[in-house]
Amino acid sequence: MANMSLKKNPMPSQDPNVRNKNFDEVALGYTEEQALDEATRCLNCKNKPCMQGCPVMVHIPDFIAEVAKGDFEAAYQIIAATSALPAVCGRVCPQESQCEKYCVRGIKGEPVGIGRLERFVADWHREHASGAAEKPASNGHRVAVVGSGPSGLTCAGDLARKGYDVTVFEALHLAGGVLVYGIPEFRLPKTIVQKEVDGLKELGVTIATDTVIGRTITVDELMEEQGFEAVFIGSGAGLPMFMNIPGVNYKGVLSANEFLTRINLMKAYKPDSDTPIQHPKKVAVVGGGNVAMDAARCAKRLGAEVYVVYRRGMEELPARKEEVEHAEEEGIIFKTLNNPVEIMADENDNVNKIRCIKMELGEPDASGRRRPIEVPGSEFELDVDCVIMALGTSPNPLIKSTTKGLEINKKGGIVVNEDGLTSREHVYAGGDAVTGAATVILAMGAGKTAAKAIDEALSK
Repeated sequence: MANMSLKKNPMPSQDPNVRNKNFDEVALGYTEEQALDEATRCLNCKNKPCMQGCPVMVHIPDFIAEVAKGDFEAAYQIIAATSALPAVCGRVCPQESQCEKYCVRGIKGEPVGIGRLERFVADWHREHASGAAEKPASNGHRVAVVGSGPSGLTCAGDLARKGYDVTVFEALHLAGGVLVYGIPEFRLPKTIVQKEVDGLKELGVTIATDTVIGRTITVDELMEEQGFEAVFIGSGAGLPMFMNIPGVNYKGVLSANEFLTRINLMKAYKPDSDTPIQHPKKVAVVGGGNVAMDAARCAKRLGAEVYVVYRRGMEELPARKEEVEHAEEEGIIFKTLNNPVEIMADENDNVNKIRCIKMELGEPDASGRRRPIEVPGSEFELDVDCVIMALGTSPNPLIKSTTKGLEINKKGGIVVNEDGLTSREHVYAGGDAVTGAATVILAMGAGKTAAKAIDEALSK
């Protein structure tokens, strides 16, 4: 019998005043009882509207129906048929603007907790499944994947399951891309990412770390000298943006990329870290997206008083609503409708203040959002000893500058067709390297699309 409750089962989580002092996962996950109860809220609609919001086309009502029966392994297998990273997606995907946005239950109440159920199923499988994945028979073809983020891992996994000899090249010392260097432990435990990488290795995928494509070896050399028949570029968007204001070169001004990489990949918050990080007392995080929320919440866990400075209002924040709510609960102070105009420092060039100006919203701009306008004479100063710029990123120019005949758009993204094929034959690309910074699930969808096209091209 369907559960007609208008509210989804709440997600158990750590107390805000406890979690803002540790890096343990905030959300604790559904119990079996909660998962069963939430699954019965699904109406199993005949036309499956929720699926139109999923970039990798997970058969959502089908897996939820198995959860409702209590067959969690069957539910996992349904998800895994199209998604390479269910435990990751269940945690970090913006379901509210994707699958749950189209859920019929959301018309008169809250949508089914699709993401929460996906996480539950993936975690149950990880805790109960036994035995390694069976390595498929080789089909004799070799493919190189540049970058081990969500698009690269998805492309590699899909091809490996078809018998391709796949090597993933990663610039850093750990595989996972943005999943390990960008997303904090309290949102996505790194043991989960490592488990996904280990699963690819069981399928026969080779992971080559500390390999910077464009420096260690080029895309051209991979194909012309190493014998790879196709290359997928999923190198992400790791080039940070800074404001063009006075003071951005002072000590204590960081990109969110650097700050989060030190925290997440290098574990700089630990007392015995080989790469310790300054523990600031007062921090201004400039920006309003998910990366800004991650940086702010990490800084809070280092013991700082943290401001989020954003030039539009709370309603216009591009970050997920859940992440904003978590940040507010943890004591982050939001200085919305404000914009920095100068970063100030002491006689030793150490940041000590940030000067801001108040804003008001005018008519919509080209993006459809109301344009922020400065309020004359409204400048004020905040005492801070660290400023973190979380204004977005663009693709690193290294690969485009070292690869022959690769067409790039004006924003630095690699130009591809609908199959992910670039201007170079047998060279494909997807994820943030093409679109600029976007979501994990969109990057996965691009990796899946390219894997299908590579298989069709090489298996002719």
